[in-house]
Amino acid sequence: MDESLLLRQIPHSVEAEQSVLGAMLIDARCIPDVVESLVGEDFYLQTNREIYETIYRMFNFSATIDPVTVLDQMKLAGVYDENTSRTYILQLMEITPTAANVKEYIRIVKDKALLRRIAETAGEMTALVQEGGETAQSVLDLAEQRIYSIRQGRNTQGLEPLSKILVDVFDTLQELSMAGTDVPGMATGFVDLDRTLTGLHPSELVLLAARPGMGKTSFALNVLLNAGKFSGKTVVFFSLEMSREQLANRLIASEAFLDNKKLITGKLSADDWDKVTLASSALAHTSILIDDNPSLSVADMNAKCRRVDNLGLVIIDYLQLMQSSGSGRSYAGENRQQVVADISRALKIMAKELRVPILCLSQLSRANESRSDKRPMLSDLRESGAIEQDADVVMFLYREDYYNKDTDKRNQAECIIAKNRRGETTTVPLQWLPEFTTFSSVARHYEDDM
Repeated sequence: MDESLLLRQIPHSVEAEQSVLGAMLIDARCIPDVVESLVGEDFYLQTNREIYETIYRMFNFSATIDPVTVLDQMKLAGVYDENTSRTYILQLMEITPTAANVKEYIRIVKDKALLRRIAETAGEMTALVQEGGETAQSVLDLAEQRIYSIRQGRNTQGLEPLSKILVDVFDTLQELSMAGTDVPGMATGFVDLDRTLTGLHPSELVLLAARPGMGKTSFALNVLLNAGKFSGKTVVFFSLEMSREQLANRLIASEAFLDNKKLITGKLSADDWDKVTLASSALAHTSILIDDNPSLSVADMNAKCRRVDNLGLVIIDYLQLMQSSGSGRSYAGENRQQVVADISRALKIMAKELRVPILCLSQLSRANESRSDKRPMLSDLRESGAIEQDADVVMFLYREDYYNKDTDKRNQAECIIAKNRRGETTTVPLQWLPEFTTFSSVARHYEDDM
C-alpha cells in the first residue's frame, strides 16, 4: 500500500511513455519528432528509458528501426531480458492507439518529467533548509538558478551534433545577409568602435576598465542611451556607485547637450529649461531600467533580468563593488581576488543564460602610473587575471590630459581594445566633452562642426 502510494506521488504517465515508444515502433517517420523533443531521462520507468535510448542510438546511426532490430540492439547493449523484453515490445505496439497522436504523447511525457525535476529541486531546497548550514539568501539564489535552469531546459541539453550547429550558423548568416547591416550586434553609438566590434553581441561579456575619473560611467551611459533610444530593446543599468537621480542628471545633460553643472546647481535659463524638457521627454520614451541598490550579487542581477521582457543589454557599474552573494560579507587580500574571479565567471555564465551582451565596468590597478607610457594593459586589471580570461572583449579608456594637464591632446580620449574574440585589437579615438560629461565619436564630432 505504502509503495503504491509513493509511486502515485511521483509524477509520471506509464501510458504516455508506452504510447511514445509504441508510435516509434509502429511508424518510424515519427521518430525524428520524438528524438528532437525527449531525452532518456524524461522516461520514468527504467525499461522504457532503456528501449528509448536503444532506438535513439539506432536513429543516430541511421539503422533500420523495427521490433526485431530494436530487440537485437538491446541484446548487444546488455539490457535485454529473456523473459519480458520481447513480450513487452509487442505489448507496446498493441496498446498504442495510433502513431498520429505522438506529439500529444510527447507533451505528456515532457510535462511529467518537468514536474519530477521541480519536485527534486524542491526536495533539495528543503534538505538544505533543514540542515541549517546555508543562509536564506544563498538557498534562495540556488533555488532561482535551479528553477531557471529547468525552465530553460538546461537539464535536457547535452552534447550538440556539429551538423545541427552548422544549420543554426547558416540560418544566422542568412538573417545577417538579408539585414545588410555592418553592425549586426547592439550598437554602442560610437561609429568607429561599432565598426571594429560589429556591435555588442549576445552572450558576450564586455569589460570596460579605466582609472577612477577617466570616464567609465560616462562611456557606459553613452552606450545605455544609444541602445535605449535606437535598439528597440529594454536595457538595464545596475549602478552600485551612483544614485539613480545622479544617473538621470547625467543622461539629461548628455541628451540635451547641457552643462552638467547647471543641472547640479539648478541655475537654468528659460532656454535651458526648454532643453531639459525636450530631453526628458525623449528619455521618458526609452526602455531604460535603472537599479541603484549598492549591495547586489550576480544572482540578484540575474534574477531581476530574467523578469525583464525584450531584454537587449545589461550594464554594471562596477565589478569591484559587487558581492559574491547576498550575505553582505566583505573580503580582503587574496580572498577578495578569488571573489572577483568568481564574480567575473558568474557574469559570463549570466550573459550566456540571458543571451544578451553584458557591459561590465572595472577599476584598474595603479601599475600603469609607474610607467612612462601610462596607457593601460591587460596586466593592469585589478584583483584578478580571471577577468581577462572570462571577458570576450576588454576595453580601456585613456586620456592623456588626465596625467598631463599641459598636453596638446586636451579632451582627446582613446578606447583601447586590448582583447577581442571576434576580431582585431586596436585603438579607437574618441572626443571627451567634459561640460556634458559624455564622449562622442571623433568622426561625428568633426562632422557636426562642419
